[in-house]
Amino acid sequence: MGSVPTPSAAAVFSLFTKHQPSLNSSLSSINSHMAAASSLSSLPSDDDDDRLCSETAQQKEREQHEDCSMGPPSRYLGSESRIERAWAHWKKLGQPKLIVAPMVDNSELTFRMLCRKYGAEAAYTPMLHSRIFIETQKHRTLEFTTCKRIARRGNYGAFLMDKLPLIKSLVEKLALNLNVPVSCKIRIFTNLQDTVTYARMLEDAGCSLLAVHGRTRDEKDSKKLRANWGAIKAVRDAVRIPVLANGNVRHMDDVHNCLKETGADGVLSAEALLENPALFAGFQTAEWALGSEENFEDGKLDQTDLLVEYLKLCEKYPVPWRMIRAHVHKLMGEWFRIYPHVREDLNAQSTLTFVFLYDMIGRLRELGRIPLYVKEAHAEEIYANGTGP
Repeated sequence: MGSVPTPSAAAVFSLFTKHQPSLNSSLSSINSHMAAASSLSSLPSDDDDDRLCSETAQQKEREQHEDCSMGPPSRYLGSESRIERAWAHWKKLGQPKLIVAPMVDNSELTFRMLCRKYGAEAAYTPMLHSRIFIETQKHRTLEFTTCKRIARRGNYGAFLMDKLPLIKSLVEKLALNLNVPVSCKIRIFTNLQDTVTYARMLEDAGCSLLAVHGRTRDEKDSKKLRANWGAIKAVRDAVRIPVLANGNVRHMDDVHNCLKETGADGVLSAEALLENPALFAGFQTAEWALGSEENFEDGKLDQTDLLVEYLKLCEKYPVPWRMIRAHVHKLMGEWFRIYPHVREDLNAQSTLTFVFLYDMIGRLRELGRIPLYVKEAHAEEIYANGTGP
């Protein structure tokens, strides 16, 4: 095989299949390269938050990986055959609709497993700095911190949008030399036609699965700036490969509306899942449920319950404490706004322990409960599916 240029960062797409016997069974690494690429801002250090939460814990069950090869590299295939292979790959994945988006330092195994329990059908793993991953064995099992500021300086991720010929060459080289399909995740341009041209370029270069975030690279505040679903629909209409929609997926009503309005083959959620990993199971935070015209009831589940589940997974599948700290802040954000003194106690801890975190959860529960809500008509269905407490 010829020389393959190394993208600055990569993510892989993991499949969750419904028939697997337990949370610990296989999570398939499906494809890689160019999925929401970003850059490395710091390597693991001696900082307490970079330590694994359990240095001596042994992972008794290891991830198993299905053979994702779809035959020979696409340099042997014509345009029509590449499109057919893209859809064959998508069908092999099970055509998942509910997908955990790639998130820097936040979509690690334990969080993906928690989302899987509550309805996620597929997930991207965190981005890795591919050059260091290839060159340094020490770092091949570690996950790296990335930063948009450094992405801009290093021409990574969405900041490659200024260099479309380079993006095309990267995707072409990967597609021509790999036996597995190549997926891409992009943001949109301000100009709709530029976005459509970008998507078609990626399809022509050999992309088999395209995720589209309906915001420009400069639109950072997802709570204030709505994603442009119309732009995603335009991409869906313009290309012949599977397309995933990303942006403004905060609860299941958004999922259904997004699929309907965009025609996309699946949806990604990121920030909303960090606050509510049970989103895909039909649970909503008070922010959305209490402002709705529909009738909601207490789902008998809250974010402290989800945090306990997450921590128990971390005890079995150790991750760096910095990831745990970040998830605690995201999951408990609303609770910390009401009880800021508990957040201050957390921030004062230079070294976290499970004992401290479980005690913190107990304190929050004593102070008062903030439930997640479900629609009255769907409550029994949710509990019957085993996604309730």
